[in-house]
Amino acid sequence: MQTNDFMAYAEQALDYGVMGTLILMSVVTLWLFIERMMFYKTIRVEEYKHRDNLELDLTDNINVISAIGTNAPYVGLLGTVVGIMITFYTLGDIGAVDTKKIMIGLALALKATAMGLVVAMPAIVAYTIALRKVERILTKFDVMQEEKNV
Repeated sequence: MQTNDFMAYAEQALDYGVMGTLILMSVVTLWLFIERMMFYKTIRVEEYKHRDNLELDLTDNINVISAIGTNAPYVGLLGTVVGIMITFYTLGDIGAVDTKKIMIGLALALKATAMGLVVAMPAIVAYTIALRKVERILTKFDVMQEEKNV
């Protein structure tokens, strides 16, 4: 395998690997957020005797959304670092400094970071919305319990 073939393969692996991972992360986030919102609409707090059981059911899977929002920029950054390494390796292999190749390589590498941020921001918003819903439902449960005890 020639160096050019290897670099082309590495660029494709970077694109499909990092971008595919980020797309998968965004799909999982959206799916979990929709599932949680549907669950919150159907929850019946009066069926729970203990607050802890209610909280366990309410917070199920929202940590995954948080983890995706936290780690998506790192996945993008990893893609950028690898993309820059590929660009510099290719330029070193050619032996000539071509400004156009450098700029194109760096621009393509930076798209991974941008995509990581595009995945992370909505994930963090989704996590915050879900967490607020959990707090509201738990407060309703607490109020209901206080009214029962009075």
